Amino acid sequence: MPGDDFADSMQIVLGEVGDLPHVAELPARGPHANMVGRTLAMVSELGVDLQPAGWRLTDGSGLDHRRARSLLAQDLDTVEELTRGHQGDFKIQLSGPWTLAALVERPRGDKVLGDYGARRDLAQALAEGVRDHVADVHRRIAGARLVVQIDEPMLASVLLGSVPTASGFQRHRSVAPADAAQALDWVFAAAGAPDAEAVLHCCAGGFPWSLARQTQARAASFDLSLVPESEYDEVGAWVDDGREVWPGVVPTVEPDPALGENHVTRGVLAWWSRLGFSDAEHLPSTTITPACGLAGASPGWARAALTLAARVARNLSEEQGTMGS
Repeated sequence: MPGDDFADSMQIVLGEVGDLPHVAELPARGPHANMVGRTLAMVSELGVDLQPAGWRLTDGSGLDHRRARSLLAQDLDTVEELTRGHQGDFKIQLSGPWTLAALVERPRGDKVLGDYGARRDLAQALAEGVRDHVADVHRRIAGARLVVQIDEPMLASVLLGSVPTASGFQRHRSVAPADAAQALDWVFAAAGAPDAEAVLHCCAGGFPWSLARQTQARAASFDLSLVPESEYDEVGAWVDDGREVWPGVVPTVEPDPALGENHVTRGVLAWWSRLGFSDAEHLPSTTITPACGLAGASPGWARAALTLAARVARNLSEEQGTMGS
C-alpha cells in the first residue's frame, strides 16, 4: 500500500477487500518496512544489518534489524486491535527464499545466491521465522484461517541465471529446479502449519509453473497480462492438480481510460473460456487480485483497486450462482 500510515492502510484493507483482508505492507516507510526488511524481521536465527548496498548477513543482529523487528511487532499490535472478532480468511505475506538470496548480501559482499551454504542457511532460517510468525498471527487473530503468500518476484531470474553479480559484469549461475523446489518447500511447510494455506506469488513474467507443481503451494498468484497463451497448458495442469489460481487483473496504477467491474469480469471469464472452462458454474476456484503491489499507486487508486477486485470476485460468484440455478 502507498503512504506511511499503517493504521489507516489497515482500515482501508479491512473495509474494502471483502473476504481476504491482509496485513498491509508500506515500503514508503523505508527499508525496515519494505518486502525484504519486513521478512528479515521474522528471521531470528541469523544476524542481519543494513548497509549502503542493502541488507547483509552479519555475525549478529544490528540496530536496523532490531528496528525492523520492532516495527513488525508494532504493526501486528495494530492488526490485533483492528481485527478483534475476525472470522474467516486472513492473509500475511513475506519474501521467499530465492528473492531473499538474490537481494541480500553475504558478510563479505555479493549476493547470498552465489554461495550454496549461505543460501541454504538463509532458507532454513526463513522457514523457522515463518513458523514463528504464523504462530504469532494465529495467537493474535484466533478466529482466522491464515493464508500465507510467499512473494518471489526474483524466482524466474534465479532459475534463468540472470541475476547480476556485484560488479554487474557477470551473472550468478542458475539454480537447479530441484534445489529451488526444496528451499521453497521448507518455507511452504512452515507456512502451512498449523491450519494455513501457502500461496506462491510471482508478478514477474515467466511464472515457473512446472517448478511450482513440484512444491506444496496450494495456489498460484500472478499478473494475468504476463501469462502468454503458450503457458495455458501449464495453467491447466495446475488446475487439474486441484490447486487454485489468483489472477492479478486490476492495474497497480490508475488506468486511463477507467476500467469498470463488468469489463474486468468479462475479461476473466473470457480467459477461463480460452483455457477450456466456458461454463461459469464449473469455474475452478479463483481469487481476484491486483496485478501486483499497490505501493506505487495513488492513495485514491489503492482504495479503488481493492474495491474493484472485491466487486469482480463478487460478480464471478454471482455468475456461478446464476448458471447453477
